[in-house]
Amino acid sequence: MFAKLLPYLLLLSIIMSGCAINPVTGEKEFNFVSQEAELKIGAEQYAPSRQMQGGDYLTDPQIAAYVSSVGNRIAAFSDRKLPYEFKVINDSTPNAWALPGGKIAINRGLLVELQSEAELAAVLSHEIVHAAARHSAEGMERGMLMQGAVMAAGLAVGGTDYADYVVGGAGLAANLINQKYGREAESESDYYGMKYMVRAGYDPTAAVTLQETFVRWAEGKNSSWLEGLFSSHPPSRARVEANRRTLKEFPPGGEVGRERYRAKIASLLKNKAAYDHLDAGRKALEAGKTDTALSDAEKALEMEPREPLFHSFRGDVRFKQNRYQDAVINYDRALQLNNDFFLFYLQRGLANEKLGHRDKAYNDLEQSVKRLPTAPAMKALGDISQARGNHQEAKAFYRNAAGSKTPVGKEALASLIRLDLQDNPQNYLPVRFGLDREKYLVAQVDNSTNEPVTDVIVSIEFIDASGRRQQAQYKVSGHIGPGKKAMVSTGIGPDPKISNVKGGVVKARLVP
Repeated sequence: MFAKLLPYLLLLSIIMSGCAINPVTGEKEFNFVSQEAELKIGAEQYAPSRQMQGGDYLTDPQIAAYVSSVGNRIAAFSDRKLPYEFKVINDSTPNAWALPGGKIAINRGLLVELQSEAELAAVLSHEIVHAAARHSAEGMERGMLMQGAVMAAGLAVGGTDYADYVVGGAGLAANLINQKYGREAESESDYYGMKYMVRAGYDPTAAVTLQETFVRWAEGKNSSWLEGLFSSHPPSRARVEANRRTLKEFPPGGEVGRERYRAKIASLLKNKAAYDHLDAGRKALEAGKTDTALSDAEKALEMEPREPLFHSFRGDVRFKQNRYQDAVINYDRALQLNNDFFLFYLQRGLANEKLGHRDKAYNDLEQSVKRLPTAPAMKALGDISQARGNHQEAKAFYRNAAGSKTPVGKEALASLIRLDLQDNPQNYLPVRFGLDREKYLVAQVDNSTNEPVTDVIVSIEFIDASGRRQQAQYKVSGHIGPGKKAMVSTGIGPDPKISNVKGGVVKARLVP
């Protein structure tokens, strides 16, 4: 009886030892993720998180400095001292997020929707509370309890333009920034966020009016908002009413900073039409309308030639038109303006690959993977390695890319199988043994790949009735289709004393 209870007693002891006081709410809670782990996760995942969301906004560095100054002003009054950082992401989707350890980001697309510095303070204070109150860490801990053990679990990736293509350890970043907070966590962030605003000298009324605006936009089903902030921070009239009740706790007054805010983000407001052209052009390119997409790219560049995304997008259009050398020129210009965004290296690498410039392509793709490991980069690196005759390296790249459940990930898996099947056919063609109705030994070969295979040889070992080890090989006739099975009659038997039967596929190849 004690043995059956032991796992539960161990889990209970972990839970009891993990109790701590939340630094914001003052309430007792389970605490399996230490502060050291929070800081480490946040520090390691901050850069890839920003990369997959669109990269840092660099066109007007003063805007990022301004956002940081507002964030740091509020963070100074946080109940938990963390190495807070604030970055502006170069993406039109209205969004903001926080990682464990105080790593916070806000999208360019949300900044242009806000009306005052107080509203910016409301957004940032809300995210500061998420970090200070350990809401991201709590989400990880809930996953641990659901697993029944304290362990880091890989979770589904999704919700951003590039997240589906992320492979390897960066998948944790995608999960963290797309984590949906529970109702209690959102309520805490609303309540304590308003408190932080007041401590920092801002008018907390902005938190109420901003939530009212969010509710109106949500009810209007604005798709860009639903894809961004609302997906992880869903607004509701209940939250608005709760904020109104909280507002009564504070004396009226505080800074609003409407004019100051608009002056600080003036360049973003001025270039909003240019980014609208970028977004429209991307939709046109996705629909195959390259002329329309190119026109949008030219208009965006005319309005703001310092924006690397516009140069890169023009390169994307040229790439689609098979004008790879022109595309490389555009990607060169993008990298001159921002040499730390994975996508620019990835796209230039793919264009160079098309041009047959393997060394240049390989270097660009490596630079891309250093910043954010993605399936397209890994697949292309595998192709180049295979063309160079380095099959082991190619297989390693293909194996990494195959971790992405995307079309390019499936292509990488097929390429891996083509290279690896002849070396390790047993990995893709498992064999099971059994007896037929006449008690003769049969082998069933399963083709677990998405490719037809042929020339399949099955090797079988067994100990016969006299105790001697026997070995035989059998060829499967014809080919085995994807996901299909083939039966092999061995002619061994009927003999109940045959034992220790084992074996597997020792040779196979894909159907040309």
